[in-house]
Amino acid sequence: MLSTIQNLLEARIDFEGQKLVEQIVRLWLILATVLAFALGFGLQSLRITFGTLGVSLIGLSLVILPPWPMYNRHPVQWLPPVKETKSE
Repeated sequence: MLSTIQNLLEARIDFEGQKLVEQIVRLWLILATVLAFALGFGLQSLRITFGTLGVSLIGLSLVILPPWPMYNRHPVQWLPPVKETKSE
């Protein structure tokens, strides 16, 4: 049971997945900021502005924090360990 929990909590993500997450975060935050500013300015309400940003950050967290399979499409193939030999 412990290994099952560990597998669920261990976030496996490759380098291409990291690049994808960075692009998603950058685009999401820019769009959320523009949308929140426009709504807040149009309705003249800071509550709407910060509420929109808060909801968008919660949504962003649901998209990027779990280790979705799309973030591990190109796993790194490590070389096998080299056996060391003692030379005398």
